[in-house]
Amino acid sequence: MAAITAQPPPALSPLRPRARGGVLAYDGLFWRRAARFGARRGPSWFVRWAPPVIGAALAVAMPDMRRRISGQLARARGRVGTLRDAIDVVRTVANFASCMTELLSTGSTNDPPSETTLHRSPRVDDLLSTLGGVIFATAHTAGWEMLGALLARDHHRQVMVVMQRERDEGARKLQDAMREARGRVRIVHVGDDPLASLPLMRHLRDGGVVALQIDRVPTGMAGRSVRIFGHPAAIPEGPLRLAQLTGAPILTVFSARTGYRRYAVYVNEPLIVPRWAEAEAIDAAAQHIADELGDFVSAHPTQWFPFHD
Repeated sequence: MAAITAQPPPALSPLRPRARGGVLAYDGLFWRRAARFGARRGPSWFVRWAPPVIGAALAVAMPDMRRRISGQLARARGRVGTLRDAIDVVRTVANFASCMTELLSTGSTNDPPSETTLHRSPRVDDLLSTLGGVIFATAHTAGWEMLGALLARDHHRQVMVVMQRERDEGARKLQDAMREARGRVRIVHVGDDPLASLPLMRHLRDGGVVALQIDRVPTGMAGRSVRIFGHPAAIPEGPLRLAQLTGAPILTVFSARTGYRRYAVYVNEPLIVPRWAEAEAIDAAAQHIADELGDFVSAHPTQWFPFHD
């Protein structure tokens, strides 16, 4: 198992996603339905080639989002020239649009089987073949919704995905239905309920998989201070506490889109958080997870979708 030796960083305040209201809000039900209609009913050539063009147009039309992505890219891969930076910003949004289209086409004639390459060690395969619970620490990277279908196909595992509740309830329900249709996946939304972790613990003790995203700290959830790309940041404390309480190992799992309906998924070695771990050991485990996220994003900077402040 991974060693836990890092020193704890100073405390920080987590960053929060920015919400915008209105019927035509970019994250609202209207646009989500329109995207689903195009993904399911449009001709195959349109579904393949239109999303990158639409993504590029969005990158040009939304300067605030463009600046946020540019700043995150600079942290992940260092500063580059103006032209290279502009290309990387457009590629990031285009990758997001393509992944979203491929998800929204679920169950239609525009949804042929995706080609997914899984990169992991035999040790990880052995772990996933056992009956014990496993925690996936994942992030908003290209194609992360594929994880449930992969586990159902290769290991017959039921996956419970923990996510922050979206601002628009209708958009959330639509998106969740598409994600759950991909495989043996159940979506659970976090909130302020102190008993919300009980179903997750039960699921792990029954041998299920719980997947939590670590690149945003939802409202009402405690964060753990880390450094990513050499800068102060925070990751959710939930995966660490679940691992500590249940004994389930944590595996960081990140994915990248390598072409039209082609993905690569990278599963890192398991990390154990001892039941009686003290604050310093938990901080070190948090930093270990943050380092693996940072390594992946540095290698695949346009495959990470940090569309938040």
